[in-house]
Amino acid sequence: MNLIELLLIAVGLSMDAFAVSIGKGLTVSQLKPRHSLTVGLWFGLFQALMPMLGYLLAAKFSTLVAAFDHWIAFLLLALIGSNMIREACSDDPEKHTHDFAPRTMFILADATSIDALAVGISFAFLRVEILSSALLIGVTTCLFSMVGIRIGHHFGERYKAKAEVLGGIILILIGTKILTEHT
Repeated sequence: MNLIELLLIAVGLSMDAFAVSIGKGLTVSQLKPRHSLTVGLWFGLFQALMPMLGYLLAAKFSTLVAAFDHWIAFLLLALIGSNMIREACSDDPEKHTHDFAPRTMFILADATSIDALAVGISFAFLRVEILSSALLIGVTTCLFSMVGIRIGHHFGERYKAKAEVLGGIILILIGTKILTEHT
């Protein structure tokens, strides 16, 4: 597999994280550099780790993961998206957390990187050099995510609650897209 093919795979894998980053940026009232870095590192790290994990587990679990990975991603994204919509419709300003807590970021990063696990499995069968490939995927996703949160924030300042509802809908749609592509 050549560099162009790997880069295209990296960009493709980063699109879910990019879209989720846009949704996350929609909910942030004051975007700080640490927010961009947090989103970029969480998504980039998971997108780099999952292909390596898939590569290592290829022989044992390839059929097991392929059978339900889309359901896991769908359920996690739908849950988070529904919660964002519920918070946006709430009259209680305390409910609008817009946090970047490790628990929240873990769930988002995990949900958007499950496809990368399957890519790692295919890399094992294709005998692709996994460390440099995973690094390229991680760096690409990190950069796309950092740009995505800024794009989302730009629009979120103007539209506030509607933007949070849109962010929740985006998460649900991404989860639905993942589910329909695999069923």
